[in-house]
Amino acid sequence: MTPTIKDIALSAHVSPATVSLVLNGKGAISDETRAKVLVAAAGLNYMPKPAKAAKAGHVGTLRFLKIAKHGHTVNRDHNTFISDYIDGMSQHATERGFKLEVVSHEGQPIKDVVASLAGANLSGVVVLGTELTQGDIQLFQATEIPLVVIDTFYDVLECNFVNMNNKDAVYKILSHFVERGFRRIGFIASNVKTINFHLRREAFVEGMKAFGLKFSPRDIVTVDSTYEGAYQDMLRKLQDGLTVPECYFCTNDIIAYGCIKALREFDIRIPQDLSLIGFDNLPMSATMDPPLTTIDVSKQKIGYLAITLLAEQTRSQMNNPAVKILVGADLIVRGSVLLKAVDPVTVAARVKAALAA
Repeated sequence: MTPTIKDIALSAHVSPATVSLVLNGKGAISDETRAKVLVAAAGLNYMPKPAKAAKAGHVGTLRFLKIAKHGHTVNRDHNTFISDYIDGMSQHATERGFKLEVVSHEGQPIKDVVASLAGANLSGVVVLGTELTQGDIQLFQATEIPLVVIDTFYDVLECNFVNMNNKDAVYKILSHFVERGFRRIGFIASNVKTINFHLRREAFVEGMKAFGLKFSPRDIVTVDSTYEGAYQDMLRKLQDGLTVPECYFCTNDIIAYGCIKALREFDIRIPQDLSLIGFDNLPMSATMDPPLTTIDVSKQKIGYLAITLLAEQTRSQMNNPAVKILVGADLIVRGSVLLKAVDPVTVAARVKAALAA
């Protein structure tokens, strides 16, 4: 059975009218609701009809594969993140005369996802590569369908990539801390292996050297990438006597949320005792207390560029070299960073008191 707007409405717990507004890009719909609808549509493999304006000049079908290989990073916490990619692709695909399909795969072997492309009449494929390895991407390349991979990056693969510029973003984070007088800067890393997480860790180490700042291995804390996992891991580390630095850069916003919950249980105040910066600019970051300073990368721009690359491949009569695009980032300054560094001895005393309580 082909899913309908009513099916999406039931799945997203909204009205059919709301679904229609979201799918047609109309109305004043909140980011959260829009994300729920787009993710529900992707989960049901809903394939909208091409826009009327594009029917006469319809040039082919593109497919976006939303792949959650293990779900540690591609999950409901990042629904808005994924929906922004879909927005950027959908609008530009229609402008170019393409029909865009959005197909969701959760927990399936990658070889099965690749096999699902066999026999499909597709002009190109955009793959969400967040949780994919180099070997996974090579399986997609073997299909010889025009391909663009987003949200990851491999230098050694002759493949089209559109990703965020992690090094540039992390440099902006460290610059902000340094400008406010911080010198003991820590990093909250993730134990989940993704390319973007790895690139952020590398950028942190290189950036600290560039600023002439030393850091201790104890100031790099590794936690799970989910909210609950980050909370539990940080809680255990604090219970084991972790001494926090003046500030932390968190690998992403979800990790920041979980760690903040644990820190508050030890009476560590944000930003009075510890300053924090996240990464992703998820909607909740603006409404937290205090609002979270974070990195914003235009996911819609990444989606737009992915469609642009595929459109160019469909027009070209030659095998062009791979294109690898990095999209810059903006630091969104909010209230989670103190105007100047705080004495870490004061924070250590708070943790000690919390442990004794």
